[in-house]
Parts: sequence; structure tokens; C-alpha cells
Amino acid sequence: MAAMRESPVVAARAGKRVRQKVLWALALSSVLPLLVLAYVVHGYVVPALDPSDRVQFVGLQALVFFTLVAMIAGGWIIWSVGRTVARMADLMARDPSMTHLSTRTDEVGALMTSFSKMFETIERQANEINSFAMRLDAAYKELETTNARLKETSFKDEVTGLYNRRFFTIRLEEEISRHRRFNHPVSVVLLDLDGFKQVNDELGHAIGDETLRDVAQILMKHSRGINVVSRYGGDEFAILLVETSKAGARLYADRIREVIARHAFTHSKRVTASLGVASLPEDDVATAEDLFKLADEALYTAKRRGKNQVAASESTEKKTWNAATS
Repeated sequence: MAAMRESPVVAARAGKRVRQKVLWALALSSVLPLLVLAYVVHGYVVPALDPSDRVQFVGLQALVFFTLVAMIAGGWIIWSVGRTVARMADLMARDPSMTHLSTRTDEVGALMTSFSKMFETIERQANEINSFAMRLDAAYKELETTNARLKETSFKDEVTGLYNRRFFTIRLEEEISRHRRFNHPVSVVLLDLDGFKQVNDELGHAIGDETLRDVAQILMKHSRGINVVSRYGGDEFAILLVETSKAGARLYADRIREVIARHAFTHSKRVTASLGVASLPEDDVATAEDLFKLADEALYTAKRRGKNQVAASESTEKKTWNAATS
């Protein structure tokens, strides 16, 4: 009995869906092709024909005419079939007694039983498709979240939480490419801690890791959000300064040097930093590797000159940025 009460509702829903599908079929198979055909004929075919050649014009008109007739006939057939099915569904929805026809054993009963089963199948499949689409959407969102977490983890240094060498290299390549296209300035600052080995040897790696985290916090606090601060390896840090000239990079590097020199580490030992700077367009290099190499050479120049200093790349700068040892 419950199935009989629900049958009109199912029929009504199925009828609406059939009607919608018929309208879409007509639009896609008749109306839209007609518009495209008219546009092509009047926009491209007619202008290309020779006005004096009546045979071509008559042939084109005949071809277009019979094509229109065929498309209109096909559209009428689709509309007729769809209208018949939709009307039958509406009739079943309005007149509950129609559902009892399925109990007849003659041809009418067989036909009504077939229609009833067809509508039930359509409804069930529609529900299954909706359920599958919802599950697929949820799985896709979960996959996106997982990929984002994995990507973030693969680019982060475990000790400091900064970006790692891999991410720095990728971003440096991107900024070099952007410099080539738009000539925007970009700078690289390399930082190496002075006296860090002594902290590790005397106090252990746990205290050494804490020192690295303190330096990482200093770098993040005094760096813009668009810059890339990374731990390049060991006690060496690499900072990519976006939209920053060499003069700006030197000021940034000296500020970082001063903050680290004044910082009170928990182990009470003095830790300073030496920094090297290289920039585009000031330095005449072609690749990201060459720019990094210049910054690395400048870093070791600062080390040789007494540490706790900032040195600019010597390809264009021969002077070391003045940095008093505190």
C-alpha cells in the first residue's frame, strides 16, 4: 500500500525530469545547431560565393532548406515522445487510480507496469548518482587537504619550522624568471652563525637546536611576509628578499646582524652572525645558481674579515658594509 501511495509522487518527479531532458535535447540538437548554421552561412559562406553563379546560390538554399526541415522534424519527434511520456506521468500523479492499472494482466497492465518500473529506476539511479557525487566531492576535498599538508611538510625544516633548502631553491628560480621578464630587483642574503659549533660541542645538540630556533624567530620577526626565510643547512640560513635592491638587502642584513649580536640566548653564550649579500640587477649573473654563489662568496669574505659582519658580493661591490663588533 505504501508503494502505491508513493507511486504518484515518483511518477510526477520522473515526468518533470523527462520534460527537462526533452527541452535540453531540443536545444542541443535543433535550436543551437540552427543558430550555428545560420551564422556560418550568412557570415562565411554567402560572402564567399560568386553573385553571378546562380547554381551555387540555388544549391546552397536547397541544402539549407532540407537541413532545416530534417532538424525541425527530428526536434518535433523528440518533443512528441517527451510530451507523451510527461503527460502520462502527470496523469498518474493526478489520478491515483491509474496506479492500479499495473495490477491488470492485459497489455495495458503490462505497459503501466513497465512505465512504473522505469520511473522507479530513474528515481533510484538519480539518488545513487547524487550520493556518489557527494562522496566524490568529499573525497576530493579530503585529498586536497592531505596534499596541502604533505606539500607544506615537505617544504618545512623540522627543527626551526622555516622553509627548507628545497623550497628556497624553487622560489629563487621563480624570482630570477620574474626578474628576467619584468626587471624587478631580487636579493639573496646568506647567514652563518659565529660560535655555534662551540655551543653544540659544549652544551649538546638540544641546546644547539634551541639556538637555531631563536635565530629563526629573529629572522621571521624582522622579515616581510613576501620574503622567503629558510634554513639552508646546519647553522646556515638563506633569505630571499623579493623586490629588494642591494642597498635594501645590506640594510636588512646589518639589522639582523645587530639583533642577533644583542640577543640574550638561554645558554648565555655569545653567538653572532656573518652575512653575505648578492642582488639583481646590480650583480651581472644569468642564473639562480650564480647569484647564490656570489652571496656565498660574500659570506666567506665576511668570515675572513673578522666575522660578525655583512659583506656584499664582490662582482660589483668591493667594500664591506661597516659593522662594528659589539
